[in-house]
Amino acid sequence: MGLGIDIIIFVSAILFGIFLYWRESNGNGAYRFINKIMNSKELQMDAKNPKGFIYKQPFIPRLLFVVISLLIIGLVLQFLTPIEIFSNYFALSGFATFATGTLIGTYLANFVIKTTEVVEEKSDSLGDLVGDAVEKGKGLIEDLKNKDNKAIEEAKNEIAEKQEPEVEKKSARERLKDKGLM
Repeated sequence: MGLGIDIIIFVSAILFGIFLYWRESNGNGAYRFINKIMNSKELQMDAKNPKGFIYKQPFIPRLLFVVISLLIIGLVLQFLTPIEIFSNYFALSGFATFATGTLIGTYLANFVIKTTEVVEEKSDSLGDLVGDAVEKGKGLIEDLKNKDNKAIEEAKNEIAEKQEPEVEKKSARERLKDKGLM
């Protein structure tokens, strides 16, 4: 067993953690059942509470659930099958890699689900923001067109004012007559 199998185990564990988190985010029946068995009527969780073993749990309870669940599965495999998890270094390393990957997968799923919820909440306001931005852009373009037209008109007026009025030019004959040479 080398690094390649550890990477495969790690990626598989991340996918498993994502599956666990997603599954528990859709329904927490097992957690609710354990809660009813373990707690008195006054201490039982509300029917609307979505908390589960992994879903909406802080780090330590989530870590404990993942590790204890995998330990139980490992003990079952150790004693009921020929697979030896706790007596082989490579199997123990794979077990630790699977526990770590599962925990990382739960946090990755948490990030994806929260991001999806935020996008869904903001999708209507994002559409309005884009519409407002388009309208402001159209207004800005119209203002720029009008400013360009105004600038052109002002430049024409300035050029017209700076030019001296055209004086009627006298012909050469008239100039000679004025000088008395003709």
